[in-house]
Amino acid sequence: MLNILNLALAIDQSLTGDTSVDKITAIETLSGYKQSVVLQTLNQVIDKEKDERVVAAAERALDSYQQSQKFYSGVETVFFGLSLGSVLVLAGIGLAITFGVMGVINMAHGELIMIGAYTTYVMQQLMPNNIGMALILSIPMAFIVSGLVGIAIERSVIRHLYGRPLETLLATFGISLILQQAVRSIFSPLNRSVSTPDWMSGALNINPMLSLTYNRLYIILFCIMVFVGLVMVLKKTPLGLQVRAVSQNRAMARAMGIRSERVDAMTFGLGSGVAGVAGVALSQLTNVGPNMGQAYIIDSFMVVVFGGVGNLWGTLVAGLSLGLFNKILEPWAGAVLAKILVLVFIILFIQKRPRGLFPQRGRAAEG
Repeated sequence: MLNILNLALAIDQSLTGDTSVDKITAIETLSGYKQSVVLQTLNQVIDKEKDERVVAAAERALDSYQQSQKFYSGVETVFFGLSLGSVLVLAGIGLAITFGVMGVINMAHGELIMIGAYTTYVMQQLMPNNIGMALILSIPMAFIVSGLVGIAIERSVIRHLYGRPLETLLATFGISLILQQAVRSIFSPLNRSVSTPDWMSGALNINPMLSLTYNRLYIILFCIMVFVGLVMVLKKTPLGLQVRAVSQNRAMARAMGIRSERVDAMTFGLGSGVAGVAGVALSQLTNVGPNMGQAYIIDSFMVVVFGGVGNLWGTLVAGLSLGLFNKILEPWAGAVLAKILVLVFIILFIQKRPRGLFPQRGRAAEG
């Protein structure tokens, strides 16, 4: 309240002060505030004031205000870029596991994200009076449901098609259509709205020039948590050791007694479960519908290929980088052209570095 009162007094003094010194002092006080009314006041002073010293002080304050505007606008762009990049990382990281370890081009990956989003919707229908708890419980439930669907897909279809990428692509595309139609039959073709808990609503107001929405902040934090959890699983657990062994040299891993078929199923289930968890996050940013997954499948493949097939750190860097590129380009190129420019950049980049930013190491990378 005191700040607002001081601001009001400074505005009045800068326009109606008795002396030039009073006006200049008031203008210097105004330069420390970020409210939009400061911009209007400084423009009025420049337009109406006769004293050149006062005008010069107002112009300096206006330049400082505009510099602050540019800085905080840049910070906001970076924030939106990181939040978009976090979505891309969440969407692509499950695909990085299955594509990198198994060499499977899974066109149904988007539908596994969709299943996770619908799991969130169902949980909220079961717990309508506790939306926040329903959202938290949706994370493990989405992982389990999407993971089980992924294992079923791998055991029933994909295991018969290893080493035949074109047939795998066609088969998983057919599975994606089946899953979409199944969702339409169960939930109807209409989009479903998932509620946002109170603690994810609103924005964190840093100052009048900068506010960060809570839902995007939570998406960034959630992305970091999922990434760290996945790295720990792959680095610190027996399953992770077996996954890395199979990805580097399948024949040698089998010779050492590792059941590669079981590892394939568990790996596909892990990647599918992470896709389901991504669906939980995406349900807080967009409506949940049967075609939801199709919006992210291309972006997921771009992230994986750009980062380096099978490299989780590459997926993280690639996802965040592409999100930032998109948001930096959007103001002057528009949303559609920005996506096209990013796609062109990736095509040119892959021409120079076919293995991506962080190439996979080991004998599998030599084949």
